[in-house]
Amino acid sequence: WSGSDSSQLKSAIAVKADVSDPDQINNLFDQTEQEFGSKVHIVVNCAGVLDPKYPSLSETTLEDFDNTFTINTRGSFLCCKEAAKRVMRGGGGRIIMMSTSMVGGLAPGYGVYAASKAAVETMVKVLAKELKGSRITANCVAPGPVATEMFYAGKSDETVKMLAGACPMGRIGESKDITEIVGFLA
Repeated sequence: WSGSDSSQLKSAIAVKADVSDPDQINNLFDQTEQEFGSKVHIVVNCAGVLDPKYPSLSETTLEDFDNTFTINTRGSFLCCKEAAKRVMRGGGGRIIMMSTSMVGGLAPGYGVYAASKAAVETMVKVLAKELKGSRITANCVAPGPVATEMFYAGKSDETVKMLAGACPMGRIGESKDITEIVGFLA
């Protein structure tokens, strides 16, 4: 709520932050609490990177490895850490992180990306147990291919068609497919 006038209901705000920077994550929560005048109820972290060169593990540079783990894993860790301290307890608190179907798919060229997201899934499972009794839920959504800039980067039309054909619905996922699941969990 914004003030005491319910006609000014705000459902969400966007705050830009580098998820790998603890000070920016802290600021993200501070700004949100200030804007709404209450504790944060729902955290959704969907920040992620993928190397569009799709290198094998032996061809992955240490710089690309570090970048992937810094954004995908460290960023999720920092969001989870702060959320566990600051999300509303007692009912309605939700922590939702993004993973990928590649954790199970294990496709060549996705080794570092899948490993970074497997770590996220593990953290969220542990966090859910650590939050026992708080009435905060912690979940991870692991989409398959979704029509985003990150998905299309470095892929030929032929590869995209092949991947679409392998999807259960016979098409590349759309952002709305993911938002519906996240909305349900929230």
